[in-house]
Formats: sequence, C-alpha cells, structure tokens
Amino acid sequence: MIRGYLTILDAERRRLIVFIIWAAIFGVAQGIAMLLLVPFAQALFDGDLNAAGKWLLILLPITLIACGTYYVQAMKAMHMAVYTMRALHHRLGDHLVTLPLGWFTRERVGQVSQIAVKGTMFVGSAGAHLMTPVVTNFVGSVTVALGMFIFDWRLGCATVVGGLILYAVGIGASRLIAESEDRNHGAAVEVNNRVLEFARCQPTLRAFGQSGTEYQPLTRSLRDQHRIGRTVLSRSVVGIMGNGLAVQAVFTGILIFGAWLAVSDRIEPALLIAVIALAARFTDPIAELATLGSALRGATNEIGRITDILNTASMPEPAESKGLARQGDLELAEVTFGYDDREVLSRVSFTARSGTMTALVGPSGSGKTTVTRLIARFYDVDGGTVRVGGVDVRDQDTATLMSQLSLVFQDVYLFNDTLWENIRIGRLDATDEEIRAAAATAGVDSVVRRLPDGWDSQVGEAGAALSGGERQRVSIARALLKNAPIVLLDEATSALDPENEAHVAASIRQLAECSTVVVIAHKLSTVVAADQIVVLTGEGRVEDVGTHDELLARGGQYADFWDRRRASAGWTIQSAAAATR
Repeated sequence: MIRGYLTILDAERRRLIVFIIWAAIFGVAQGIAMLLLVPFAQALFDGDLNAAGKWLLILLPITLIACGTYYVQAMKAMHMAVYTMRALHHRLGDHLVTLPLGWFTRERVGQVSQIAVKGTMFVGSAGAHLMTPVVTNFVGSVTVALGMFIFDWRLGCATVVGGLILYAVGIGASRLIAESEDRNHGAAVEVNNRVLEFARCQPTLRAFGQSGTEYQPLTRSLRDQHRIGRTVLSRSVVGIMGNGLAVQAVFTGILIFGAWLAVSDRIEPALLIAVIALAARFTDPIAELATLGSALRGATNEIGRITDILNTASMPEPAESKGLARQGDLELAEVTFGYDDREVLSRVSFTARSGTMTALVGPSGSGKTTVTRLIARFYDVDGGTVRVGGVDVRDQDTATLMSQLSLVFQDVYLFNDTLWENIRIGRLDATDEEIRAAAATAGVDSVVRRLPDGWDSQVGEAGAALSGGERQRVSIARALLKNAPIVLLDEATSALDPENEAHVAASIRQLAECSTVVVIAHKLSTVVAADQIVVLTGEGRVEDVGTHDELLARGGQYADFWDRRRASAGWTIQSAAAATR
C-alpha cells in the first residue's frame, strides 16, 4: 500500500515520507512509554517510592512526546489524504491522454470509471484512517518486542517468535481473500458496464419486445457479483477469525511461558505482572491490524489498480518533432501489425499523394479500419513504417500528427453539449460563418431545422438525441471544419440517406483537391470516384493498387467485388402477388 501511495503522489511523495516519519516517532514513543511502565510497576511492588517517582518523571515527557507526535502525524495523514484525493483525478487525466488510443477498450473504460469514483474514495479513506494504525501499531509492537530483551532475553525471544507466528498467519489470511477481492472488483466492473449498456440500449430492447423482461446479461452479472461477494465475505470472516485466534494463542503462550519462568524462580513475580501488561500491549496492536485486514486488502488492491494504470507505458514521443517534408502525403511501407497474437496486416504498402482520394476495399476483417487507425497512431506498427507528411509518425509528437488529420470513424461520439459546440470542437478558433458552411456541406442544416432549439439544442450523452445518420453528418462537419491536409473516413457514408450521401460525396471530392482523402466505403460511387483503389485480401495483404478501370482490366478480387456490388445494386423488392405472376 505504501509503495502504491509513493507512485500516486509522485513528485509530492515527500508528504507520505514526512507522515511516515512522524507516525514512526509516535509508534516508538508509545512503545517506550509502555516499556517504562515495567520498572515503574516493579518499583511500586517493591515499595520503593523514590525509584517509582524517578521512573514517573522519565515517563511523563515521553508521554507528552507521544501525545504531541500523535497530533502531528494525524494532521499530516489528513492533509496527505485530502491532497491525494484532489490530485489523483489530475494525475489519472494527465496520464490517460498520453496512452495509445487503442488502450481504451470497453472493459478498460469501465475500469477507469470505477477507479475515478470508488478508487478515489479508497485512497482518501486509506490515507486518513488506515495508514496511521498500520505504521504506528507495527513500529510500536517492534519497539515493545525489542524492549522485552532488556528485562529478560527469554521473554524477548518468546515475543519475537510470537510476532513471527502472527505475521505468517496474517500473510496466509491475506492470501486467502486476495483472489476473491480481485474477482469481486472484476465483477463490479462488469456490472457497471452492463448497467450502462442496459440504459443506452433501451430503444433496441424495446423494439424487440424486451421492455417488460429482465435483461439477461445484466442479471447474470448481478448474480455473479452476488456469488463472488458471498465468497469474499466468507473468506474474510475466516481470515479475521484466524487472525484473532492466533493473537489470543500467542498472548496465552507468552503468559504460560512467563508464569513458568516465575514459578521456577527464573524471574521475579513483580516483573511477570508488569510483563503481562506489556505482552497485552504487544498483541493488541496486531489484533487491531487483523481487524483491519479486509479493509487493508481492499485498499491495497484498489491502489494497485490505480498504479497499474499510472505505470502503463505512455505512447513514445520524440524529444523534438521532425519538420514535415511533404505536407499532405501519406505512405505505408511494409507495414505489419496484429492484435495480441493475431496478425491483421502483413507487409502492406501504398502511397497517397496530396490532393488525391484513396479508397480501401476488401472483405470484412481485411484490416481496412486498422490501416486508418495506424495512420492516426492509435497503435504502433509491429513492423514497417507509416509516414504522414513524409515523416515517420513515431518521429512526430501527438499535436503535430493530429493537426494533419481529420477523422471520421464509424463509432461517432458526440459530447453532451449543444449541436453548435459539437461541430466547433473541430476547430475552436473557427468563425461562425465557417461553422455554418461546414454544417451546410455535411447536411447538418436540415438537422438544425428539425431540432426545437436549433443550434442551441442539446444532443444528449453520446448524441442520443440524434439518429445514427445525423451523428455521422456532425462528425463529417467537424472534419470539414478542421480542414486538415489528410482526411480519414471509415465508412463515412454508410449511415446517410441518398440525398445527403450525394451532398457529402461531392464535398469529399472537393476536399480531395487540396487534401489527401483515405476512405473506406462500400458504395460504388465512392469507390469509382477515387484516384486510386487499394485492394486488401482477407489475410491483410495488398493484392493490387490502381484505378477503377485498371483493376477491372486486371481482374482478380476487385473485379469480383465490383460484379457482386453491381448485382446487389440491381436487386428490387417485389410483392408476393407480383412474384407469382
């Protein structure tokens, strides 16, 4: 847990170090005060009031020091906890923006959501309420154990052995519940994802008559969470009971051993009585740590999940971005890439010159979308080179690379803001006239007329107030407004009606006069309009590159693709009566 705090605090880790020092001083002072009670009690039993008074004079300032250091370390712990809670969101946010975009899967987004809420509270409560007993009880118990050697080395050895036994039992109890705690967190993340899915997919569920029935994926997730929670609870109870029994057994063992020493005249009875109180002071802090075992394990696991994110390697960036050699040019040279152990692209090579349109065609799973994501450096290639503006994308910082790209991907995301602001995000310094012109080109002006508040209408979370086609138009308007040298469109026309599709296709062709356009589309008109077509095979290889006429003349996969598309474009729907005539 302490190591995790050091990672979270980073440059401000001195706050934790200062707190630990003060907490350790308090633990030592507390332990010394308890040790001083032994000679004080012995003097009282012997009737030596002068000696008792001397020991009391020594005990008094130590007690005052313990009280003072307790207050200081408590304040340090509170300040550290408050600072950590305040800084954690900033640290997470600052680090998340440096991670590869491919890192943000659905599961990881759910995990980050859990950490941002639950994790922050765990870190704050652990710093304020768990760190103090952990440090002070440990240091105090060690001080008492070492001090026992001053009074009798045999009792000191017994105390050390008892401490080692308690440590071993504590480790065993922690391991008992550690796996269940991790599974419980995973179940909580899954429930969180399923709840969001259930809320967002209400139109689909109701469309298929599922509004009055339970949502099975969510029900299964809740059932799994309940089952795992019961396992965690049962294991936690076993662990706490085991720790409690071990503490009582060690304390009883020290008492029996001390009594045997006293009966056999190896130590004085007065010393034994004082040592009994000291043994209780040794085992009580450990018993307290045992009762905090479940909370400690939960805090440690939560902090570990936070540090796992903070320790995730950022996308490597050059110390200084290289200047662009050929703005608007795009090149893939022998590019190989795969997800995990599955190769998606193999030695892919093609060049797109500025002011041209390149269409990517190929069967599903051929890697068309992956190509566009590698150009935008969502991932780094496994082999080969991606050059944008004549420079390897790995030699450009994120700001330089993204300034050259406009992205229109299939999974459009709109922010919970006005329609106007969702387009303006394409270029924040754009004038009102430029925003309106981009919106008109993309066909958004008809959406504005439909909405009750026009441009000031809230589009809802993820653009819930708009249809899929309307969200696609807003995304295209963003790209047009940015007016970047390179435009990447992933099936950008698939969600548009014929009228707006023609409108957007025309604007894309106009944009291609001054920009490089790479488009993934199944529409024949879009493919034919391209200056070059890159044909990808199902294995992620480039089969051929050329114009529409050149590829048709050479035959092969593209000719088959063209024939199938033309055949499907000629399909019509007839009534049953017409079909029988």
